[in-house]
Amino acid sequence: MEQNSHYKEYELLESQLRENYGKIVYSHKTQEKCADILTKRNNCIKNGQIILAALITTGLLIRIFQGQEWPLIVSTILSAIQFALTSFLKEYNLGETIQKHTTAALELLDIREQYLSLITDLKARLILPTEIITKRDELQEKLSKTYKGSPRTFSKAYTTAQKALKINEELTFTDTEIDNFLPTILRKT
Repeated sequence: MEQNSHYKEYELLESQLRENYGKIVYSHKTQEKCADILTKRNNCIKNGQIILAALITTGLLIRIFQGQEWPLIVSTILSAIQFALTSFLKEYNLGETIQKHTTAALELLDIREQYLSLITDLKARLILPTEIITKRDELQEKLSKTYKGSPRTFSKAYTTAQKALKINEELTFTDTEIDNFLPTILRKT
């Protein structure tokens, strides 16, 4: 009877750890995708600034060397756009936000791997339920701190993460793929 009770403890703990693991996998991938999306946006803005600067300079050079009025008007308008864009970037520091998402993703990756190890230890019965509970609680505390320090994610990043995980199978490997990373003696196939 006690062995059946012990088995039930392992089963319940495994169920909770697997649920938490799945949530962390999604959180990690969503933070990565937030960083990716914001990096693309930041690059577009920076390229836009370069193009605006080039157009403003060209307009001013035309004004100086050809004496026409329209390049001065166009350059003034473009300069106002550049000013607005620069002011926006001062208020909304994309580089800093990207770094926060990247840091959160790395912290979540570490926690995810610790959960995976804990699930492995549980499945191999290398660890007692009381030890599992202690480690789980420590990981939950670590996870809570990571979430508190993480920037908010957005739906586009979650949708992209979902596609990456479910359709592109970014975290899924076949035995053959894993074998290719291992020395011959450690391969399965």
